Parts: sequence; C-alpha cells; structure tokens
Amino acid sequence: MSTTITMPALSPTMEEGNLAKWLVKPGDRIEAGQVIAEIETDKATMEVEAVDEGILEEILIPAGSEGVKVNTPIARLTGEGGSATPPQPIPPKPTQPASSPHTARQAADLSNADQAAAADRIAASPLARRMAAQAGVDLASLVGTGPHGRIVKKDIEAALKRPRAPTASTEVATLVATQLGAATTPAQVKTLEQMGVPPGTYDLVPLDMMRKTIARRMTESFRDIPHFPLTVDVDIDKLLKARADINGRFADQGVKISLNDMIIKACALALVRVPESNASYTPEGVALHHHADVAVAVAIEGGLITPIIRHAELKGLAQISREMTDLAARARDKKLKPSDYQGGTFSLSNLGMMGIKSFSSILNEPHGMIMSVGAGEKRPVVKNDALAVATVMTVTLTCDHRVVDGAIGSAFLKAFRGFIEDPMSMLL
Repeated sequence: MSTTITMPALSPTMEEGNLAKWLVKPGDRIEAGQVIAEIETDKATMEVEAVDEGILEEILIPAGSEGVKVNTPIARLTGEGGSATPPQPIPPKPTQPASSPHTARQAADLSNADQAAAADRIAASPLARRMAAQAGVDLASLVGTGPHGRIVKKDIEAALKRPRAPTASTEVATLVATQLGAATTPAQVKTLEQMGVPPGTYDLVPLDMMRKTIARRMTESFRDIPHFPLTVDVDIDKLLKARADINGRFADQGVKISLNDMIIKACALALVRVPESNASYTPEGVALHHHADVAVAVAIEGGLITPIIRHAELKGLAQISREMTDLAARARDKKLKPSDYQGGTFSLSNLGMMGIKSFSSILNEPHGMIMSVGAGEKRPVVKNDALAVATVMTVTLTCDHRVVDGAIGSAFLKAFRGFIEDPMSMLL
C-alpha cells in the first residue's frame, strides 16, 4: 500500500511554504509522529510529523524548494499505517456538588476540560489533532479511515468539505453579499507601467510569504473593520524613575526592565480594570476574554510579527522582561511556534525608540484594540496653573468600533494613564 505525504497547512492562514530540510531519506523506516521535515512558513520554521508509519519510498519535492502549495504531494510512503492510540482510562468525576460561588465561567472551563480530555482518548494522528484544533472540528464526530480506525489528515479534510448548517450570521452575510454584488469586488490592481512608471526605472524585489500575508491581512483589516483612534499624552517621569530604581536595585540579579516591559504590564492591568475593552468581535457575539494576552510587535527581516505575553496581568516585570527577550530573539531567528503568536487579546506597537512622536496602527484581528506608542520627550506642560517641563509620551489607541466604542476606549486609556503616571499602583 502506498501513501502520499502532502504539504501540510501548519496554520489557519498558510497557503504555501518553503520545504527547508528533509530529516529522513528514501529507504528510512518512518514511525507515526516522527519529525520528518522542516517547513518555513510566513512566520516561522516548523517541524512536520509523519501521520502514518512505513518506508519512505520517494521524496517528490527536494529540500530548498520554495512556494510549495498546501496539499502538494511532497513524498511517498509504502507499508501499513500506524497503529491506533491505546485508549486512556477516564478519570472519575467528583461526586461532591459544586459550591455556591461557582460561576458560569467556571462551569464552562470544566466543560472545556472534559472535552479536551475526551479528545485525547480518541485515536488520531498528531497532524490530524492539530488540524482539528485549528479548524474547530470535533474529533468525536468523525470516523477514522486510518489503520485500526485512526483519524488521519484526510478525515479532517473531508469533514471541512462537508456543508455545514447555515447560522443566522452566515445567512445575513450571504444576503448582504448578494445585494451588494459587484460593489464589494476589489478594484483591479494596476501595474506600475499602467500608472505611468516607465519600465526599467526600478528594481523589483519579489514578495516573500511574510510580506504577502502582511499585505493581505492589513488590507482586509483596513477595508473591513470600522475603526477609530483615541489619542492621549502621558507624563512618564515617575515611570522612568521607577524603572531606574528597579534596575539599579536588582542589577546583581540580572534584572534589566525596559520601558516597553512596563507599558505591557500597564496595558494588561488596564484591560483587567476595564474588562469590556478586552474583547473580540465574532459573528456570534462579543467575546470577553478571561486574561490579558498582550501581543507585541517585533520588527524582523521582511516584516514584523506579534509574539504574545500570555496572562500578562498575572506576571511581574522581571518575568515579562525575560519572556519578551526570549520571544523577540526567537522571532528574529524565525523559531517561534504558532502558540507563540496566534491568538491574543490586545496589540501593542512601540516606535518610540525610533524617534516617532505619534502614529496610529491598523487593527490586528482578533484583537479589539491596538495601542501605538510614541517617543517620550521633554515638553512644556501646565502643572498647578504654572508652566513646567515634563517627559511626555503620546499614545494612540485604535479601536474596533464593533466591540469597543468611545466610552470603553476612553475608560481603558484613563486606567492605562493612571498606571503609567503612578507606577506604584501597578503593585496593588
């Protein structure tokens, strides 16, 4: 029996990738779950696991190939597939009734945990599990066609092709699209020559996958999301002093806090202080997030990426600093995992170190807000009816008007400003 190995979709937005390296060669015995290749996506270099076991008969796409489309055959495997994952014992459920303080959120968390445990007991390949998680497919609803009833990649693909019952939101979207018709079709892109730029007067640098993805996502965001900016000036003199005191006091412990680390913490606490601002739009409703997962823009070769500080409201400045240093280094080396940059609840972009006074950013879905931070500079201000000099930083908050209106955005900025101008309040 021969099985074709295809180019996997390693993220929901991946359309193609570069086959960077083969870690096996023809004739090798392959086990299910074994890492067989490295794929470069628009975000990172990732490992590919074998779905089935057998003998690697032939490599169809050589190492170093670029722009390999998802689902393109890349190798051929011969032999029987892998064995099914043995069932795991089901842990006993607690017999005591839930205490009265339990909230609906706690009940939902327990339900999600039960579903995750049940999914772990289902025989499925690692790739199939990853695809199901990314696409929201319930493994329990599928019948595996792999060896011993194991769910494999083609079962997930078949499930995604099956029509789903339309929801109210999809029916509305279809009606709107039908009524608008060609009015929503993007304008035909013109070449530079068509716009009057003579050929031979410029050098054309081909778009890599990262730049293509950035262009597509930012165009969709700017075009489709109703957004508006809110701008405030913040006095950061006390923040700078607190940073200097912390770094001086704990220098012997290797602590070196940046201004950006403190801004991340202030954003996280403000999201908790104003929970309505920690939100995402979905067709089914407004999602209010349980934690402040702050995505921070990091410039890398060819574009930028936004690794995430998870549960930032629960972490101290030293931990935030260590995590941010690690994430930034791995981002520049393209060694981030999808879990490092996918999701998040809020975005932060800081161009202050480049001398930019103020700017506004494009929303990064699914985040309901993104904060743009400018440079801190000495400015004349009025304090107690007298002219004074203070170090002032301008921040602009871009809001998704579908979930964050002016009042909510203003409340968030008031809380953020309070934490920045009184750093000791971050300790409460």
